[in-house]
Amino acid sequence: MAAKTLTIDDKHLSAEEGATLLQAAKEAGITLPTLCHLEGIYDVGACRLCLVEVKGLTKLVPACTTRVAEGMEVLTNSERLRKYRRMTLELLFAERNHICAVCVANGHCELQTLAYSLGMDHVRYEYRTPRWGVDHTHRLFGMDHNRCVLCSRCVRACWHVEGAGTKNVSGRGARAHIITDLNQPWGEADSCTACGKCVQACPTGALFHKGATVGEMVRDRHRLEFLVTARQKKEWITD
Repeated sequence: MAAKTLTIDDKHLSAEEGATLLQAAKEAGITLPTLCHLEGIYDVGACRLCLVEVKGLTKLVPACTTRVAEGMEVLTNSERLRKYRRMTLELLFAERNHICAVCVANGHCELQTLAYSLGMDHVRYEYRTPRWGVDHTHRLFGMDHNRCVLCSRCVRACWHVEGAGTKNVSGRGARAHIITDLNQPWGEADSCTACGKCVQACPTGALFHKGATVGEMVRDRHRLEFLVTARQKKEWITD
């Protein structure tokens, strides 16, 4: 496969044709903030935290879904980008009810970690404090809509790794939320295989193991990538 040469933050590098800017940056040792991205699952550019500046384009583009091109000049950490990322994080916190002190993912939450890393010590927007419920109907897992950031990682893991198609996104705007099957309680979803891949994919405390207490939800972020890679390489097929 042909290689493309480009510049990211004044660093000259090459990347395989078809690679994303996020992949190229990672290979060059440049870290970009992400929330909806997870290795092993295809990208959709939902969270907008990995936005970058590309010379010649007036709009910001998501690094996870933008392919490299010959001669690209990319900035990943400009003042403009830091402003947008901070604003995006604050809006995520203001949109739902993220109370870290009593969350099962406290200390192991990607949203919380991003807030720390980007220096977010307060939220400038009015909290919406919506009335979202918690689904405890599943025998193994729970779903707390108050902590969901609509990254859709659980949906993509359910559809394209497990192949069950249980999870989906329903509604628009502020009323968008994750549903199971035809908007049934999770415990009544016939398609659910109870594999737990959606729980492993979740970046916050929105999906959790029942019985988990504050700070106990430690996830193995490499499990889904391992499963997908092994499947693609047919490592489990024996004669």
